[in-house]
Amino acid sequence: MITALAYSMIAVFMTTIMTRALSALIALILVPSLFAVAAGFMPALPDMMINGIKSIAPTGVLLLFAILYFGLMIDVGLFDPIVRVIVRVCHGDPLRVIVGSTLLAAVISLDGDGSTTYLLCITAMLPLHRKLGINPLILPLVSMLPNSIMNIAPWGGPTARVLASLHLDSGQVFVPLLPSMAFASAASIAIAWYFGLEERKRLDKIGFVYTGPKVSERGLISEDHMHPPREPRSVPLWRQAFNIALTVALMVLLVLDVAHLAVLFMLAFAIAATVNFPNLADQRERLAAHSASVLAVVSVIFAAGVFTGILQGTGMTEALAHSIVWLIPDNQGNLLPLITALISGPFTFFLSNDAFYFGIVPVLAEAGKSYGIAPEVIARASLIGQPLHLLSPLVPATYVLVGLAEVEFADHQRFAFKWAGLLAALMLLVALATGIVSLI
Repeated sequence: MITALAYSMIAVFMTTIMTRALSALIALILVPSLFAVAAGFMPALPDMMINGIKSIAPTGVLLLFAILYFGLMIDVGLFDPIVRVIVRVCHGDPLRVIVGSTLLAAVISLDGDGSTTYLLCITAMLPLHRKLGINPLILPLVSMLPNSIMNIAPWGGPTARVLASLHLDSGQVFVPLLPSMAFASAASIAIAWYFGLEERKRLDKIGFVYTGPKVSERGLISEDHMHPPREPRSVPLWRQAFNIALTVALMVLLVLDVAHLAVLFMLAFAIAATVNFPNLADQRERLAAHSASVLAVVSVIFAAGVFTGILQGTGMTEALAHSIVWLIPDNQGNLLPLITALISGPFTFFLSNDAFYFGIVPVLAEAGKSYGIAPEVIARASLIGQPLHLLSPLVPATYVLVGLAEVEFADHQRFAFKWAGLLAALMLLVALATGIVSLI
């Protein structure tokens, strides 16, 4: 019964989001709550919700102060020189801009944190994309695709989890995946090249210079709503130098992992606000200016905590794992790595990385032992679906991405789904060809 409820809940949840019957915020709270009540867990429901919120709280705090920090840096024009340099290099060519955005995202993604990548890439590149009139759904796509590949690095979230859950080392899991990652990274650049050519043709055809797009329901530019770009705030040279030094120091500390990301961004924001806006009235005005984007992202993060807390507390996560093992015929156990790879996309879409890699993958690895399949093979296969995972409404960084890019979550999902699926399929094909996901 729990298994049936789990699959039903996922189906209802995705239907309400994709059809826009409910917003992601409301669906993340109401849908699992109703199913938990239907399953007889009403007395335990509050504790499940609180436990889920507690587990996601550090991420919520991180995103709150990260958005505020980079919002202040945009206000004081920190990224304007970067945009001007890229404009000169790209010569106003949409093809170069889109490919450049992809390469920038790939390099920044090496730190293993999606939120940081999106904050830096979107804030740096969005003004340029807007100025050229590029389809606003393209920047979030080309930022997400390379990040989904680089996130498989051992210091990234999914690989670190699977190494811990199966007690493996990175040499057994990550290194064999490098060919798949290389092909997928090349494919993400090829996708950006394709969109660059398409946008070049479209913009040449309509022949306009655009300074600020309005996103339609289809995600295309509306020429009826043009407005001048933001005028950068006049900042003294010494203060701009301080902002650069502070941001570089923050990035170094993030990479060195000297403290939790939430703590680093809290301190960096407090310092930046004090130095750049010493007047309390100015500080309050800046907080008010960014409060809408902060609330939109952080509220959904805590709602996602409710969803995962209920999923874990009701036993639905474990039931989903056992349902997969039960479906495999005894004489086809050799297909378990392939099955793991195929389900890694949808399961990490509907579940958090924690739920999948600590709750489901160990069950699959244990089942694989009875067929003579090494745990590292299951571990590699479980990472194949990461491009699809980053489209999940349970990924906090995705809300940063769509929030900063000012596009609707559902529009981004529809636009990016087939390209994310293409990367996952390519990774699987290379993994099968190289034998790192074995069928024997």
